[in-house]
Amino acid sequence: MSEKPVLDLLIAAPRGFCAGVDRAIRIVELAIEKHGAPVYVRHEIVHNKFVVDSLKARGAIFVEELTEVPNDAPVVFSAHGVPKSVPANAEARGLDYLDATCPLVSKVHRQAERLVAAGHHIIFIGHAGHPEVIGTFGQVPEGAMTLVENVRDAEALTPANPDNLAFLTQTTLSVDDTAEVVRTLQRRFPSISAPRGEDICYATSNRQAAVKAIAATCDAVLVIGAPNSSNSVRLVEVAEREGIRAALIQRATDLDWSFLDGVAKLGLTAGASAPELLVRELVDHLATRFTVNESEVETTRESIAFKLPRGLETAA
Repeated sequence: MSEKPVLDLLIAAPRGFCAGVDRAIRIVELAIEKHGAPVYVRHEIVHNKFVVDSLKARGAIFVEELTEVPNDAPVVFSAHGVPKSVPANAEARGLDYLDATCPLVSKVHRQAERLVAAGHHIIFIGHAGHPEVIGTFGQVPEGAMTLVENVRDAEALTPANPDNLAFLTQTTLSVDDTAEVVRTLQRRFPSISAPRGEDICYATSNRQAAVKAIAATCDAVLVIGAPNSSNSVRLVEVAEREGIRAALIQRATDLDWSFLDGVAKLGLTAGASAPELLVRELVDHLATRFTVNESEVETTRESIAFKLPRGLETAA
């Protein structure tokens, strides 16, 4: 029997779950323990099919709108955040709800409220239709915010009052692409107010930096994550920006072996909503065809943890 070819595997660190995702999943798990099944979840708690299916198996029912939740059922709002109208509607119906919005997304929400209260018009950098964008726009009156997706949009902006602008960003954007958009806004509108701190979250920035660190020495990069996961898609783009072939897969079984043709050194990472179990699954899958020499490249260490909502802390 012929020997398996050798594959050097560089695994990026940090990768996978961030503190906000950990917290959101734990909120659903504890809600099921506290209330019993079913517990309803408005929108996917995080953008990962494996995670969603695992929670479904434990008694979570995922819906897109609050109207799909029965009157006497507990409901959890996803990590991406929701417009203010959603908890208001839940309260009006007397629903028992838990908000699993990532605290870093909530921080952007509060900034948006303060800026509008101070009389600013907000330029929001993000992806149209993403739940986080919808949730953030839903924190302020209609017309108080304008969405910009790229440099082209930033160049085309014609605000009514160009001297009274502020900008905020979605938390899961490309660090490099967003910097270009910000530079364009600051060139065109020199008085535009910047956020108090970086809106792109630590986990997004760290995972992108980790991919850059391995991409330079790899022939190709695989990213484990969902196609609707913004931060996962950005990791593919980061690798490609470094001139490296990259692909996004959800599970090991999604791997097209032809992607590895001519690859001697493979980079591997996972988006912030992908569990480590899926990384190990892929490593085992690779080992069925290759002799895998595995090593981890760590660019920073993460120690952030977020508190659970009141009422669930005791259950934990």
